Amino acid sequence: MIDPDHPFYEPLWRRLLIPVICAIWAAFELYTGEPFWAIIVGAMGLYATYKLFLETRKPGARKPTEEPKE
Repeated sequence: MIDPDHPFYEPLWRRLLIPVICAIWAAFELYTGEPFWAIIVGAMGLYATYKLFLETRKPGARKPTEEPKE
C-alpha cells in the first residue's frame, strides 16, 4: 500500500506527518468513545511507521524518475 521509494515520501516531514496524524486521529476516536475506529486508525499509523521508517530497503530499489528515451 505504501511505496517508500516513491518520490512523494522523500521529504522527512511528510514521512513524519502521516503517523502523527494517525496517532492524533486515533486519540480523538478514543476520546469520543469509539475504540473500534481508534484501533483501525492506530493500526494504519503503525503500518505507516513500519513501512516508512523501520523496513529495510534494498540499495538498488530506487525507481528512475524518467524512462530512458530511445
